[in-house]
Amino acid sequence: MKVLTVVTHPRTDSLTCEVSKRFVEGLQSAGHETEVLDLYRSGFDPVLREADEPDWKAEHQRYSPEVEKEMERMRRHDGLAFIFPLWWWSMPAILKGYFDRVWNYGFAYGPNKLKHQHVVWLSLAGAPIERFEKRKYDQMMTHYFNVGLADYCGIPHSKFELFYDTIHVKPGYMDEWLNKAYNLGLNYGRA
Repeated sequence: MKVLTVVTHPRTDSLTCEVSKRFVEGLQSAGHETEVLDLYRSGFDPVLREADEPDWKAEHQRYSPEVEKEMERMRRHDGLAFIFPLWWWSMPAILKGYFDRVWNYGFAYGPNKLKHQHVVWLSLAGAPIERFEKRKYDQMMTHYFNVGLADYCGIPHSKFELFYDTIHVKPGYMDEWLNKAYNLGLNYGRA
């Protein structure tokens, strides 16, 4: 399977980037091909401008060259993976802008949906699990990514994985996260 892995973090020496490397190693060990799109290093512009606002009256949508290029990149892949830090119970603005612009009307939703069968959402949270369970934030986010994004856009197999308490690294945590990331890649696409 060809998997597009989208990584989002402003620092290349971040835990997010380390986790993404292990995830990619897992994909490769399983025999998958992958392309890594690092949104920060690619210079992706997250701001949705007039050229990428859907023309609700048009039969066929046309978007900016940058967005058309990213749509074509997605078409070349069978599966998707997104690896990002959790900020304000959601994704970083640059990744949200990627969805606003690239997962656009007529491509990801509306008359056409995405053809990908699998997506993995891997997010790293600074807070401990207790803060998420207290107000059911983890359930809300799982629903948002698996149903609000993946299901809405036609992806039947979606997995949201959250790594907790990633700021204050305790002994053994780093190995645990890196092993989990590797295994997520290794088992990508399996039910």
